[in-house]
Amino acid sequence: MTCIVGITDGRTVTIGGDSAGSDGWHVAVRSDSKVFQVGPYLMGFTTSYRMGQLLRYSLDVGEPDSWDVDRFMVTTFIEAVRECLSTGGYARTENGQEQGGQFLVGIHGRLYVVGDDYQIGHTISGYAAVGSGYLVALGSLHSTARTPDVSSEQRAVMALEAAAELTEGVRPPFTVVQAQ
Repeated sequence: MTCIVGITDGRTVTIGGDSAGSDGWHVAVRSDSKVFQVGPYLMGFTTSYRMGQLLRYSLDVGEPDSWDVDRFMVTTFIEAVRECLSTGGYARTENGQEQGGQFLVGIHGRLYVVGDDYQIGHTISGYAAVGSGYLVALGSLHSTARTPDVSSEQRAVMALEAAAELTEGVRPPFTVVQAQ
């Protein structure tokens, strides 16, 4: 139960997240943020607080190659994530396939969606969302995409507010961070 949103204009990445933690029966508002920066990487996670803690405190990956950031993310970055999650006891194998979790990554003005199967997604819309509130958040992000007087921070908060209003398990306070 979560909502993480990301927005990019090609130079700056904004990622925002809610504060709900849930086991499916109980929702608690947590003080440990789902959105953070590790070196040059801006991240926001869903799926598991354990996964997020490992990404935040154990992930060791250098600066991406500036000549081909997509290639770096698909290869070097993901290999570091897989090793981090495996070493931390989080990665699991299901039906013969290694599984991680979902999170957003911002680097060098690019916004990536990392899937449970470690695939890297890079949308052309300039925004993305993950977690149980993602559909509501995407609707909000779409409706504000061509509104020049609304900042990306405001758009992120508006999307998170919509998800909190219309989705069980999404709760304020919201954390919004930016990086170039």
